[in-house]
Amino acid sequence: MFRIKALVALLPALLLPPVQAHAQASPPAPAPTISAVTPPTPGKFTDITSASGIHFEGVASHTSHKYLIETMGSGVAMFDYDNDGLMDLFFVNGAPLDDPTPKDFVPEKRTPKDWNRLFHQRKDGTFEDVTEKAGLKGIGYGMGVAVGDFDNDGYDDIFVTGYGGNHLYRNNGNGTFTDVTDRSGTGGDKTPGSSWSTSAAWVDLDNDGLLDLVVLRYVHWSFDDVYCGEHREGYRAYCHPDIFPAIAPLVYHNNGDGTFTESATKLGLGVPGKGLGIAIADFDRDGKIDLAIANDSMPEFLFHNKGDGNFEETGLTAEIAVDGEGRTYAGMGIDFEDYDNDGLPDLVITNLANQKYALYRNNGDGSFTYDTYVSGLAPMTLLHSGWGIHFLDYDNDGLKDLLIAQGHDLDTVELNYPQLHYKEPMLLAKNIGGGKFVDVSASSGSVFAQAWVGRGMAVGDLNNDGRLDAVVSTNGGPAYVLRNDTPSGNHWLTLQLIGHKSNRDAIGAEVKVVTSHGPQYWTISTAGSYLSSNDKRAHFGLGPDTAAQTIEIRWPSGIHQTLINIAADQLVKIDEPSVSGATPKAGKP
Repeated sequence: MFRIKALVALLPALLLPPVQAHAQASPPAPAPTISAVTPPTPGKFTDITSASGIHFEGVASHTSHKYLIETMGSGVAMFDYDNDGLMDLFFVNGAPLDDPTPKDFVPEKRTPKDWNRLFHQRKDGTFEDVTEKAGLKGIGYGMGVAVGDFDNDGYDDIFVTGYGGNHLYRNNGNGTFTDVTDRSGTGGDKTPGSSWSTSAAWVDLDNDGLLDLVVLRYVHWSFDDVYCGEHREGYRAYCHPDIFPAIAPLVYHNNGDGTFTESATKLGLGVPGKGLGIAIADFDRDGKIDLAIANDSMPEFLFHNKGDGNFEETGLTAEIAVDGEGRTYAGMGIDFEDYDNDGLPDLVITNLANQKYALYRNNGDGSFTYDTYVSGLAPMTLLHSGWGIHFLDYDNDGLKDLLIAQGHDLDTVELNYPQLHYKEPMLLAKNIGGGKFVDVSASSGSVFAQAWVGRGMAVGDLNNDGRLDAVVSTNGGPAYVLRNDTPSGNHWLTLQLIGHKSNRDAIGAEVKVVTSHGPQYWTISTAGSYLSSNDKRAHFGLGPDTAAQTIEIRWPSGIHQTLINIAADQLVKIDEPSVSGATPKAGKP
């Protein structure tokens, strides 16, 4: 069943045991390929956190009892909440834990340092903390964030997951938000042991023009004082997730009146998992959006949309459930985009050290090939632990690269595995074409020499200069704002889609941009990465081309739209037409 690649030379470290605690398209023109004798273009990412005015430190509440929730960190969202054309930032935060913590304890935010935080971007590129004014201090121990316009009023809303309950905040359009959790019915199962939610995704599951909500849950868990690790001072460890039962996600169908109906079982999505990351794409090109879920230490999930409002889990038959050796791993972060420009969305899933990040190339027949080895990801990720991850074209050459936030989950990992590290630098992997990646981290800026306990990561263009930036959260540490200063003569396009028959955010739309080097593809989504929410705008590197020959959009409604000869180096706003057809040009914001 599984395509097991023959390995010519195994690194000695491959023999080490995994260390874990929970956690039909037309043939395209040839994609640009970097010559083997030409060094790949490095990136240049600059830490502008302090200069930007971002001051945020995540609360992880590490205790001597090593509660599993302490390892997870929290997410970050990059979105424009006030529609001024500038990306704003929202950080989810944890809450204090007692040491020891009672079994039925529900964490609460006690002081301002525990609050979630919303930062508004000023016109000069700096940020101001508007949390109190916006009404977004938050409740309880937060984990993940998902951004989407659930009521199609033109203002993006915020959904925050956590332990003990989830919260939906409706954007009032005046800089404030209202907690509509109770009325909407999206608070989740608050029963101790069943109330731990992680990543979430806004997606129109039935193409009715309304965004539905998929909310992952991690495991059945509460503050039981289970002892794991060696019984000697300093060696107590976080428990492995195998100890705790899997739990099904929550799926909320949007009723269109501000309320939602939980429908996971009805839709075929109520399969117990240990979900940490979720991403969306139409992997089989049938016009229906599918879901991929990164599970921790059990098979990964791929939910195929059957087109009748129901889904089926096809991870095993699609060959993404396990790695190339048929083993499960600690799936955490995830992304679902086409990295080889063949029109077929591919999958990447991060995991823990000694497991190698999993790259699955879409074969176009409903199956995937495990390409971690042939792509070059195996040696560069073997000794690392990855969380937030995103396909992005950092140098605008038309090939999607990989940016990854890293750090182990065990703060004691070096006691038993000195070659591994709790704090790790980020990883930047350059796509050189031909399905190959090379590690350019060391030459891409001093931020890649800094060791963090990386967790959440959101990617987007913070300053609208056509280069994708990143914001990273760390576990129990500060957040970092990384500006992409990569020098390049390449051109770019950023597309902001506005749905009318489709959902307002156009989530689920597929965009095809054609240049002289062939086509590129992008699925509109804010989901992916780990616990985080990305800039919803589609970004394309055009290489030396000063215009895109065509832009083709397949909207979730089924409407097809074609734009012709669009000039490069601009942000273009595109409205969904009422019928399919060609449009000579697109409007600007």
